[in-house]
Amino acid sequence: MTREHEGRDDRRKQHSGYYPRIADLADEARHERETFAFDGVDEERALRYARDGLGDVVSLYIEARTAEWDVEFSARELELLHRATNDYLSLWTRCHGVEFDTDTTVREVAEIVLKTHNIVDTAQLVTKVPERD
Repeated sequence: MTREHEGRDDRRKQHSGYYPRIADLADEARHERETFAFDGVDEERALRYARDGLGDVVSLYIEARTAEWDVEFSARELELLHRATNDYLSLWTRCHGVEFDTDTTVREVAEIVLKTHNIVDTAQLVTKVPERD
């Protein structure tokens, strides 16, 4: 095998097969965060960010971790999952009128989802927004 082919093989091994989906989810989360405009408390919008954003990120993580084969995420993939998780949690809080940036791993969120079976409850438990009565 030539050095050129070895280099190509190394680049393929840098990321899991989930990289394209992870990158798309992270790009979408970042775009939503950068273009977010607060127009008052919007519970419906918060639910969309939780279910369709954060839920997709966590679902991908759980899918990969429970796959029949060992999936090892690259450092870049973990970084993108972390960023997407926190972007969506930040959007969740902003929809409730609270500007709060979280620093939560996708693993922490996934563990709570597996206990609660509810992404909306998980977003509230992680951020404490909105406050519970």
